[in-house]
Amino acid sequence: MNARTSALDSVVFGVDVQSGDIRGDAPSYALVVFDGESLTRDVVSHRKLRRLIDSEEPALVATDNMYELAEDKSALVHLLGSLPHGTRLVQVTGAERPEPLSRVASRHGVPYGKEPMKEAEAAARLAAANVGYEVSAFTDTTTVKVSRGRSTGKGGWSQDRYTRRIHGSVKRRARQVESELKDANLEYDRDVTEKYGGFSNAVFTVQGRPEDVPVSQHRSGDTRVEIERERRDGIEFEPLAKRRDHVIVGIDPGTTTAAAVLDLDGNPLDVLSTRTADTADVIEWLVERGRPVIVAADVNPMPETVEKFRRSFDAAGWAPDADLPVDEKLHRTEDAAYDNDHERDALAAALYAYDAHADQFDRVTRKVPAGIERGEVISRVVAGEESVEAVLRDLSDDEPDDDGDEEHEQRELTAEEQRIRDLEEQVDRLQSHVDDLNDDLDAKDDRIEELEAELSEARREERRAARRDRKVTRLRRDNDRLEDERDEAEARVEELEGKLDRLKTLWKLDHDNFADVAQGRDLVPVKVVDQFTKTAIEHADAQYGLAAGDVVYLRDASGAGRATAELLAETEPRVVLRSGGLSEEADEVLFDRGVPVGPADDVRLQEVDELAVARESDVEAVVDDWEDRAEEREREQTVEMVDEIISEHRADGERT
Repeated sequence: MNARTSALDSVVFGVDVQSGDIRGDAPSYALVVFDGESLTRDVVSHRKLRRLIDSEEPALVATDNMYELAEDKSALVHLLGSLPHGTRLVQVTGAERPEPLSRVASRHGVPYGKEPMKEAEAAARLAAANVGYEVSAFTDTTTVKVSRGRSTGKGGWSQDRYTRRIHGSVKRRARQVESELKDANLEYDRDVTEKYGGFSNAVFTVQGRPEDVPVSQHRSGDTRVEIERERRDGIEFEPLAKRRDHVIVGIDPGTTTAAAVLDLDGNPLDVLSTRTADTADVIEWLVERGRPVIVAADVNPMPETVEKFRRSFDAAGWAPDADLPVDEKLHRTEDAAYDNDHERDALAAALYAYDAHADQFDRVTRKVPAGIERGEVISRVVAGEESVEAVLRDLSDDEPDDDGDEEHEQRELTAEEQRIRDLEEQVDRLQSHVDDLNDDLDAKDDRIEELEAELSEARREERRAARRDRKVTRLRRDNDRLEDERDEAEARVEELEGKLDRLKTLWKLDHDNFADVAQGRDLVPVKVVDQFTKTAIEHADAQYGLAAGDVVYLRDASGAGRATAELLAETEPRVVLRSGGLSEEADEVLFDRGVPVGPADDVRLQEVDELAVARESDVEAVVDDWEDRAEEREREQTVEMVDEIISEHRADGERT
């Protein structure tokens, strides 16, 4: 554990959930504020905790699980972005695969209890001792954007002058920001958008955190300045302790040499790939990052170059039973960051070496008491092949006795005393074994809880997927129905467009200014009825209307009765042109109603769908001919009526 001064430069917040859950309503937190000497304890709501962080700006906010403060990754990123510039979120139990807090506290000699307030205190003390990993979603690159503070689309005077003034203000403010960055000796890139009169915006990409940038975010008048840290692709963890701990190293030799470094918990710390550095340079790079306990390769047998690295550090070697397949390496390194295949292979070698020794590391860790560095013990057990007890005894005996100058002769033990000592040692071994079994049981209980949580999450996801599938099915049905309605509507539109075209033609034919439409030609509109039936007459009336004065053309005039003829006569047509003969009843009704009827063959017709045109002179000739025939018919009827009256008179005279 790193040494620190008794009083910290700034306070540390230790946080643990007291009641509720961040995914539910109104969680409360046990909060311990630690300044290196004194502790302050309180129970606060989530909102009050955020207010305290904003107002107090602690150096570290420590917790055993970062998702106690945020319900998911998106909320965690938002939380990290809203923290004060000098405040860091720390997960004291590890990185991607955290350990139980009890184990970490025990390893570092920190008081621990299962109550939330005790766990919050343990987290604060561990973070103050540089134990844990900083949770980060942002890089050390900051974007400073200078832009317009108001729109150029309005102004109290000349528009050009108004726009030029705003762009000029942005340019001046951008130059001030650039000068401040230069004075602070910060590296930056500038990208400006020039507009009429100056800049519409200027973006500075600065190599530094927001707290290092001597520019404040504000909006004033014509300009505004926005400061934003650059997002990482995901969540990353960086150890708080910057020291040469014991590490696991993976080497991929060749034209390009790659090296990967893990801590003893299997967390990747750094990777390197180089075509120019020699072995000595790579060794120097590794020395800066830790003391290798294991040097690993991804092929069997171990290459001679990797063996040289192992001998240089007097570390244990590890190689797989057979060359690691590419797909297995890809799977094992999917959560790690690397730039090329060489770095991936080095990482895979180190990770598989950690997997092979993980159980051994856990057994050694459980036996290491507080105050003794476990890395040293693991190194001597793994690389030096010593027993844990021997290493602990050796490390415990390093400090000489206060009375070392005096020599004491130990007397020879009696058989009974020797038996008691042997039994005590046996009890110690059995107790140690019991402790190991209890630790294994606790670990399995933790694993069961994790699996139950994963099962619950899987069931929730399955329910969400089922709801999503049902919704998709419903939407598809709705989509099919709407497509059918669209097709029907398109067909209806097509039908109505045809009808509209016909109606437009009719309108032209039936317009008051038809003489203009006909362009001086001797034409008259004719409305066509397919058959001399009630149904056909009603259909024609619905399609384009039958009105007084229309010229009506019956394509088939046969078969009509008195009622049908009366229906046609009610429309008061100017003349009825017929194809075929009329029945006597229909002819009589039309004659009595004064509706002229004539053969269509006497008229030159030109049909347009249900409509037609004819020459006015032909229609007038038919009407004139019918009128002549009507006069003749009336004379004949008059003569017949006179003859009938005379006959009746004579018959009456003869009877008298």
